[in-house]
Amino acid sequence: MTTLSYADSALSLLPPVVAILMAIFTRKVLLSLGVGILLGILLITDFAVVDSGQYLANQAVGLFWEDGAMNSWNVYLLGFLILLGMITALITVSGAAKAFAEWARNRIRNKRDAKLLTMFLGCVVFIDDYFNSLVVGSVARPLTDRYYISRSKLAYLLDSTAAPICVISPVSSWGAYIIALIGGILTAHGFTDSGHLSVFVQMIPMNFYAIFALLLLLCVAFMGLDIGPMRQHELNAQKGNLYDESKGLPPGANSDLPESDSGKIIGLFLPITVLVGATLYFMISSGADALAAESIEFSIIGAFEKTDVAWSLFYGALIGLVATVALVISQGLQKELLIKGLVAGARSMLPAIYILLFAWTIAGVIGQLETGKYMASLASGNIPFALLPAVLFVLAGLTAFSTGTSWGTFGIMLPIAADMAMGTHINMMLPMLAAVLAGAVFGDHCSPISDTTILSSTGANCHHIDHVLTQLPYAVIVAVISLGGYTVLGFTESLTAGLLTCTVLFIISVLVLRVKANQPS
Repeated sequence: MTTLSYADSALSLLPPVVAILMAIFTRKVLLSLGVGILLGILLITDFAVVDSGQYLANQAVGLFWEDGAMNSWNVYLLGFLILLGMITALITVSGAAKAFAEWARNRIRNKRDAKLLTMFLGCVVFIDDYFNSLVVGSVARPLTDRYYISRSKLAYLLDSTAAPICVISPVSSWGAYIIALIGGILTAHGFTDSGHLSVFVQMIPMNFYAIFALLLLLCVAFMGLDIGPMRQHELNAQKGNLYDESKGLPPGANSDLPESDSGKIIGLFLPITVLVGATLYFMISSGADALAAESIEFSIIGAFEKTDVAWSLFYGALIGLVATVALVISQGLQKELLIKGLVAGARSMLPAIYILLFAWTIAGVIGQLETGKYMASLASGNIPFALLPAVLFVLAGLTAFSTGTSWGTFGIMLPIAADMAMGTHINMMLPMLAAVLAGAVFGDHCSPISDTTILSSTGANCHHIDHVLTQLPYAVIVAVISLGGYTVLGFTESLTAGLLTCTVLFIISVLVLRVKANQPS
């Protein structure tokens, strides 16, 4: 029987902090997550060994079966990963990836264009961050490999496009979720006349981290601003080492698969197009069914708010796999190669699946310990209202970093931010809500236990900790810029002043990065 003696206290920070620090210093993600999980369970059960074993067993079962029914989110998402691994492997075996790289060679003439194209694709595929990272990674990887761009740089391009785009796009799984949360918060505080979508749109320019993370990514892609660990990875890539081979194959890699010389570009674009189209159809369809069940009039935003994301991803990938198999068979791919590609593709996703299962388990443990509530409670007290946007940005970042979930941080911190605005300065409600959104994305970008960060590593076929460490300096730079903007916004109550502050700090940062990037190794 659990006691939760240490819930909602400073000790609830121990499991995520230990897991994150161990992952960074040992670079053994599964071991680090495992230690964090065990420590958290011991805290939950007040160090009762027998109860700890029972709790761990319940957590393991709950990953797949919960409350007498299948845990559909986890099962469908894992199925989506396996199916996408199969699709990617068949694209490789059929020679379509090689054909695309050859085709792009005459049109994408240098590394800069390859990086800009990857970023452009990430901005176009904005319906969901998981989908964005994995699908864009599959399309862009042959091209970035061709120009010796490191897998760590590709992972950064994927991760720092996916979440920032999704968090400011109303027509996405993120946007719909945020609009639903904000709608409930505004209604609870009596703002029944405010259109929820219009409020979300007003908050877009206040999300300093998302805006300037995209702008910094553009500058990094355009100017080659490689600093810190990223610089070494890029230097290694110029020698042909796209990832650290001493650590083995990264998640999603299929380097031992043969590639046909008769592949065609359609073998890449048709499966991906079918996958995107089918997934989008299922997302709107499942959302429409949910709206109809509640007798609510259909709308695109409403459908995305009610959609079953994991279910849509799974069945979209299933349709995509059927299309891929049909295409490679029609092109004469041998049966043995077809089967080998399917098996190798599924197997290539196992490292990512293991990490995700451990990350979900520690997220459940952290939820039981109420780590997020403890982090949120730090915002209460005698804090000058002018500092509240900056304080909320920092606390949301720390909460997302320690819990590994931006969505969970939204759910915890947005109502608290609204209550604080009502109790201090109601005109600052939207900036404070936007600061929470921005901070959550920042913390998510930095956290080794974040599922979106894990899937960006998978989409790029990059070792996970390498992605975390190479992205971290850029994320921190944008966070400092955003913090300056929120501080000025809080004191002046002027969005223009906040944006100008961020812009000045951004220009200074880019100039400094350019000097550092041009220094001899």
